[in-house]
Amino acid sequence: MTTELRVLEPSEWKPWYATLERAFGGVPEADEEKELWEALTEPERSLGVWDGAECVATAGAFSFRMTVPGGALLPVAGVTMVGVAATHRRRGLLTSMMRRQLDDVRERGESVAVLTASEPAIYGRFGYGIATQQMYVEIDTVRTRLNVPDGTDAVRVRYADPGDPAVRAATEEVYARQVARRPGAFARTPGWEALPFLDPPGERGGASPLQCVLAERDGEVVGYALYSVKPEWALGSPDGTVQVSDLDALDPAGYAALWRFLCSVDLTARVSARNRPSDDAVQHLVSDVRRAGLRLRDSLHVRLVELGAALQARTYRTPVDVVLDVEDAFCPWNAGRWRLSGDAKGASCERTSDAADLALSVRELGAAYLGGVSLSSLAAAGRVREVREGALVETARAFGSDVAPWLPHGF
Repeated sequence: MTTELRVLEPSEWKPWYATLERAFGGVPEADEEKELWEALTEPERSLGVWDGAECVATAGAFSFRMTVPGGALLPVAGVTMVGVAATHRRRGLLTSMMRRQLDDVRERGESVAVLTASEPAIYGRFGYGIATQQMYVEIDTVRTRLNVPDGTDAVRVRYADPGDPAVRAATEEVYARQVARRPGAFARTPGWEALPFLDPPGERGGASPLQCVLAERDGEVVGYALYSVKPEWALGSPDGTVQVSDLDALDPAGYAALWRFLCSVDLTARVSARNRPSDDAVQHLVSDVRRAGLRLRDSLHVRLVELGAALQARTYRTPVDVVLDVEDAFCPWNAGRWRLSGDAKGASCERTSDAADLALSVRELGAAYLGGVSLSSLAAAGRVREVREGALVETARAFGSDVAPWLPHGF
């Protein structure tokens, strides 16, 4: 059989997306989900592989701006909607799409590509490194109390209609004010503000419709929480769960007030949240962290497409002057030696013939790029080699971030 890889035409979106749905199990999404994803899809950045009239593979990219250490917003390609039909596996279709996609990203002048992976083992061979983690929290609210900071009682928490445009605007303003504080966060472009409020009835799993509360101080919104309640009973006693989908606040008191509210919802015994930063303050608010059920999993995978531009787009925690000997088989224009010099004010990264200080692959640089994965940890796994004594500690310290990088929502 012969196949054709080509850019998606807007009129082909439905069969293209149906191929993706089937690749992910074949359960059709609700119409409101499909409508949102069709509106957000950038056809000119979407690829399909066609076998005759049949679409057999898909891949897309969103145009994002992501916070990097130092607070700058960097244009990045958000790789998404990747799937290959089971009838066409092991034919190199994924590799061909990744090749075309990274070449396109480079031509667009974007120095970094990012993705979230359904199967994290897949993308390392294309140079992606796991750069952020998300934390799962399940607080036992029967046997745990919260120790809240001073000022929490001055914050009012009130119910708000999640369908009210004014409420949505208030939550989006809080989100936007937080973006520069956290590496890995995206500045949302028009259309993306609807994603947190997506609430198809068929996906609630017995839980309530989406609910919203706003945290206010002196009439100003300082935080919000989006959640649902799943009522359950155990031997006649209430055993429900508050399921948090989104929560943010501008200060510690507002943050604590929201968690205190969620942990006190009647007829519930626990609060769960599936995507929190690994350094989330809630783990310091609970009286017994062992009853917070903390678990970590991979989240954002990062690929440096133009290595020099990517490394000089961020700042560094401490001064660094290091020569990196980089391996990159999939994007060979990155391979070779680079001198990275920088500090908290800025950086440069240029080709050099000087002797190497560290040797590593582009995958390790992607993992360390946002400051959440230590180069020292990667070295302990044999994935970074120190050539000049002392270079590892110096460089690992410089790459670090004061806050853990985090992807607040999927794509």
